[in-house]
Amino acid sequence: MTLDDRKLEVLRAIVEDYVATQEPVGSKALVERHHLGVSPATVRNDMAVLEEEGYIRQPHTSAGRVPTDRGYRLFVDKLSRIKPLTPAERRAIERFLLGAVDLDDVVHRTVRLLAQLTRQVAIVQYPSLSRSAVRHLELVSISTTRLLLVMITDTGRVEQRLVELPKPTAASQVTSLRQAINEKLAGRRLSEAPGLIHALVDEAVDALRPAMTSLATVLLETVVERAEERIALAGTANLTRGGVLDFQGMLRPILEALEEEVILLKLFSEVDATTLRIRIGDENEFEDLRATSVVSTGYGPGTTAVGGLGVLGPTRMDYPGTIATVRAVARYVGDLLAQN
Repeated sequence: MTLDDRKLEVLRAIVEDYVATQEPVGSKALVERHHLGVSPATVRNDMAVLEEEGYIRQPHTSAGRVPTDRGYRLFVDKLSRIKPLTPAERRAIERFLLGAVDLDDVVHRTVRLLAQLTRQVAIVQYPSLSRSAVRHLELVSISTTRLLLVMITDTGRVEQRLVELPKPTAASQVTSLRQAINEKLAGRRLSEAPGLIHALVDEAVDALRPAMTSLATVLLETVVERAEERIALAGTANLTRGGVLDFQGMLRPILEALEEEVILLKLFSEVDATTLRIRIGDENEFEDLRATSVVSTGYGPGTTAVGGLGVLGPTRMDYPGTIATVRAVARYVGDLLAQN
């Protein structure tokens, strides 16, 4: 059956009250706190229908009800009104992030800010190398047989690698190597790089080919290495706030899951910069996270997502406020990267 507008309003009121009070919600409280325009008996009947349809449940024998995962999903999809951030909140986000000095600082400021504003666990994926493009490649001579390769991406990531050369190489040859790799790779996405790097060796003049072969090997390791995908985390103590998760022994498996970087990276594997994704309770593919909700989105310059960010918390979270904050922070981080 489809729920009429009044029952939907009752569900909205139950969700909002339960999020605010952490207590099961009864019909009398709903009538007192919300202007529903009907009697407590009518509200009780509506609650009975909502319970039968699986949107609310009775956690124990008291008269109060709490939302189910299905109830939260309907609330998020149809009922929640996104809370616009106040001008003061927007200015605070902008000021906090604009003070960042480099990419590491941007990521750590972002994850701290998200945790503080939402009072949940905040997760930020560093810009993925596979989604980035090469801005510039620098070669620094350390000795005649050793170079430092510095790769700077359009997302501000800086990767450094040592290159051992097979024989002494003159400064003029290092200049030629630098020019060749920048002409071939600057501005190109790292996902395109392997084929271009192989071409560098094929196209190198005989005198430079041994050095270019060594350099190409290190370049390939730099652009293909998956171990460089990193995650920053903040606010895990927020999970214990109010004892929401601990009383049922759910906290330990969630904390263990948060220590698994593979799980956290998977949460952001399908994000893009224009879509917000909300997984509630059983919608999470990882069993240990099914007592939680995850609100995530991609961030990056323009509509290009170079990484993901979001928050994880109990299913009883302030969805409208959390959604607005995650969207706003992602937009500011993307603008910062576009300016760099």
